[in-house]
Parts: sequence; structure tokens; C-alpha cells
Amino acid sequence: MSEKREVILEAKHVTRRFAASHGRTLLANNDINLKMYKGETLGLVGESGCGKSTFMRFLVSLDTPSEGEILYRGTDITKLKGEELRNNRQNIQMVFQDPTLSFNPKMNIRDIVCEPLMNFKKIKKSEKDAVCRKLLEMVELPGDFADRYPHNMSGGQRQRVAIARALALEPEIVVLDEATSALDVSVQKTVIELITKLQREKNITFGFICHDIALVQLVAHQVAVMYLGNLVEVLPGKDLDMKAMHPYTRALMGAVFDINMDFSKPIESIESEAPSPLDLPQGCPFQGRCEHCMDICKKENPKLVEVEDGHSVACHLFQKGSKYRKSIITFCTSTDCGKSDPAVVYNS
Repeated sequence: MSEKREVILEAKHVTRRFAASHGRTLLANNDINLKMYKGETLGLVGESGCGKSTFMRFLVSLDTPSEGEILYRGTDITKLKGEELRNNRQNIQMVFQDPTLSFNPKMNIRDIVCEPLMNFKKIKKSEKDAVCRKLLEMVELPGDFADRYPHNMSGGQRQRVAIARALALEPEIVVLDEATSALDVSVQKTVIELITKLQREKNITFGFICHDIALVQLVAHQVAVMYLGNLVEVLPGKDLDMKAMHPYTRALMGAVFDINMDFSKPIESIESEAPSPLDLPQGCPFQGRCEHCMDICKKENPKLVEVEDGHSVACHLFQKGSKYRKSIITFCTSTDCGKSDPAVVYNS
């Protein structure tokens, strides 16, 4: 984490509230602070309804936060309107979970892929065929697919077309919203390999929304974990196994299936159900499911604090200067604590 990294986008104190029935408010994002770096992948993980997609929609201006700002190269994109907003869409594109829903079924692949280029008058109509074939080949599809229609293609092929369309304008940032979750495992692998290859070649920044924390660990340079609208931990993807600290992150990692796992041991699960986002408890939102819950957890929602370079966590166990802070946090391996997997050890 010591090498110089270029911040390309920064979210500062982003909050999103939605009005609900009976005068209630749904807090979808609560004071989110995140940075995205040039040529890197930010993985955003958490259970359904935790606010991952809500946050990423701000990046592509499909929604605006109630509070806070999102700076793309120093410009707050939440304030853009008219032609400025339209032009900024060239810089940040999105690939959706189900590409079929974002395609016009009456348009062939040539028109679908080249539509952004035509909208911004980047190419002439006579150039569409050659440009489309080049973009299809970039995502490892035959050029003659240009004459096909979405219903003539498999799910993996449609997702590649969606990626080709997103990259047509050569954006700096591409948001992938569960872009592999609807695909077969074998197809997932090829799409992930394609995304990784394109990132190396074009130095693209990816925002990767996913439920599968094991998959995120493989592709993301930085992982942000969300729980009920709150950012609970941010750390390098390569450190997830060894250095994840927050009890929720540890629980997610413990739920990852591994063919080498000890099947004689009971499967660990997070106790109880998550509270309704319309009726959040005072204090830490994870308190009712956390085995380390303390009195302070029921009173105050912990702030996200840096525990080491590139690693921040929102938990009273790790708040600097707090009397509740555990005296020692160790990162043990099989050689020093007898566990089969690296893990955080909480010392009282």
C-alpha cells in the first residue's frame, strides 16, 4: 500500500434517505467515505439490501445522495446538470446484472454496441460495422455477432456485449453491478478473466458489486464491506483472509465454502436475522448479531477509523483511545495459534 496511487474518485460523507410510509425514513447509505484508485478494482460486498447498488448508482448519476459529495477528478458529479451531466456519462459507465433488461430487443448487436458512440457523435453511421467488430473482438466475441439479436445469444455472450458497449466510449470507471451473479460458474470464470485482462490493457477502474466475498477477494484490490447502509470495513483484497477485523466481515469469510474445509465441524452462521432498515437500533446496527456486543455498542454507532495503512474498521473493539478497545489484536496463522486458516484473534 506504500506505492503512490492516483485517486480518481472520492465519496465524502455520502448519505441517502428514502421517505417511507407512516412518516418513517429508510437510511440506505449512512455517511459513506470511499476512494477509488486509477486502474484498480473496488469490491463492494454485503447482504442484499445493505446499500451497495444505491451507492454505485450515484457514480453513474442514476440517483443523487441526500447529503455529501462525489468527486470525480475534483468535480462534484452530484451537482452536474444538463450538458455537463451528459458529457460526464462518457467517463463512468455501468454493466448491469441482467444485460437483457438494458438491451432493446429490436436492435441488433451492432446498433446496441455502437449506440453510445452514435449518441455522442463519435463515429459515422458508415463506420458502425467496423467499430462494432473491433469492440466485439476486444471482448472475445466473433465479429459476425454484429448481425445477431440479444435473444440469439447466451447469458455469457450477452454480458460480454454489455461490457463492449460500456467500454465503447473508453470510460475511466466502469461499475459492474452483480455482473456475474446470473451466470453459470464456468461462464463467470471467463467473464472475470476478461475483466481482469481489459483492466491490465486499458488501466480501467472497476467498481465491483457482489455477494460472493470469495470472488471479490480474487479480483478486488480494495474491498469495502457494507451492513445496513453502513461501511463497516475497508481493506486490501489480498488481506481479507488474514486481516479482516470486523465481526461481520469475519462472519462473511466464515461462510465461504472451501473444498478443503473440515466438514466434521459445524457450519458457522450469523446468529438471528438482520433488523429492518426501517427500524434500526440505536448504536451499532450489527449489535443484535454480534457475539462481541458491549454496552457501548447499544449506545453509539462506531466511526470508521484507520487501524493500519489502507485498512479501516468501524467497531468499538478497535476504536483508538477507547476504554473498550481490546488490549491486543493478533493476526494468527496455523503455525502460531493452531488454526487451519488465518484469523483475527480477539484478546480480552
